Amino acid sequence: MSEANSNSSSQPISATLKKNIARTLLCVCFCGLQFLHIVTGDTGYLESIIFILFVAYTISTTMWLRMAKSRSLKKSFFCEITTVDALLVSSIAAYLLHSYPVSATLLCITLFNGMTIGGMRQMLSDAGAYLAGACIVSLALGIQWQIALPTTVGVGLFLGALIYLCYYASFIHHRYTKLNTANKKLYNDLVLHKVRTYKLSRYVTPTVWSALNQGRDASLKTERKRISVFFSDIEGFSSLSEELEAETLTDLLNTYLTEMVKIAAKHRGTIDKFMGDGLMVIFGDTNSDGMKADCLRCVSMAIDMRKKMKELETKWFNQGIKKPLKIRMGINSGYCTVGTFGTSEYMDYTVLGTHVNLASRLESAASSGEILISHETWSLIKDIVMCRDRGEIRAKGFSHPIKVYQVIDFRKDLGRNQSYFEEHMQGFSMHLDLEKVKNYDRSRILEQLENISEKLRSKIH
Repeated sequence: MSEANSNSSSQPISATLKKNIARTLLCVCFCGLQFLHIVTGDTGYLESIIFILFVAYTISTTMWLRMAKSRSLKKSFFCEITTVDALLVSSIAAYLLHSYPVSATLLCITLFNGMTIGGMRQMLSDAGAYLAGACIVSLALGIQWQIALPTTVGVGLFLGALIYLCYYASFIHHRYTKLNTANKKLYNDLVLHKVRTYKLSRYVTPTVWSALNQGRDASLKTERKRISVFFSDIEGFSSLSEELEAETLTDLLNTYLTEMVKIAAKHRGTIDKFMGDGLMVIFGDTNSDGMKADCLRCVSMAIDMRKKMKELETKWFNQGIKKPLKIRMGINSGYCTVGTFGTSEYMDYTVLGTHVNLASRLESAASSGEILISHETWSLIKDIVMCRDRGEIRAKGFSHPIKVYQVIDFRKDLGRNQSYFEEHMQGFSMHLDLEKVKNYDRSRILEQLENISEKLRSKIH
């Protein structure tokens, strides 16, 4: 019975009330059947008293189920009352009508009613009550069952069953329509939430978003980690913002940040924040490959960003921006405090510590197109990346001089194996990345270079 109660209590009150109406309708139809039997048959006072008592029972239980203030109590007793209905109906039908067709029809309706109200368990409970009532009355009173059925009672039984089934069909159709409407609304809400979720994900770092989606909020706890921190910004961007129109400046900045973010994602860096034209990326906060590998990915990202800026300079120059934009970058490695900081109303996932401040100072000290790294970072990547000793610098907030190095390029890309070339001078600018040149473009590039070479030689002579 607990399953039936659970199923009933999980439905809205409107469904319970409509089922109560169906149950009342079933009782009323049975009352009509009794009335037809009393009117058309040779009955005494006892049959009339039974009829009156059943009518009173039907009215009282119906009113109680409709007017009970406690919804949980109403839902809990609804299934028990239908079981009592089955017991009373079978007992009265056996005593008054003792007809196989009538009892069989009422049993089918009882089984149908029990299944729709509370499932298999409720159906078995009602069926047991119905058979128990019929058997007890038959054995106690020695009733002789018969197949013959008076025409009036048969017509009344048919009409009552038809009315009950039509009402229940209407109820099921209403529930199906309502469920279908709710399902469509739920689907539309799901689509809307997915769109909103996608939009929101663009404002939250991938680390935080992944943790929230997977229910790993605890993984964002504050802890000490050895990470690499990267800072970059565009040199002279403030003065450039005064010269360009707002629309042009916005397009330029969005293009720059889009390309930089793609490169950061390629090297699996966590974008901590945007600061106007500035960018802060951290490596090793999640899914670390080890300090050396994390540091190498950070430096590789910086080299790729510097190469991409050469391509963007040409693009912007063709758009009328004559002053070339240069980025400066700073990288430092060390132990920092990583996690969420803030209040109960607003939290921010970021990194704090002296090594973060030093990375920012290195970026400020870098020249145009330069990547400055600390001694800690250099010691981790020096066997793979060629660096130039820049000596020591004074950084704000640090009492001692800071040893710094300038990143040149990967050792494998220098000398005979060099794959990237760039040169800039008055009237001439070139950058060539052999790894990105398509095979079908090589002949065209060689042709252009030969034409330029011939024209340049003719000018010299």
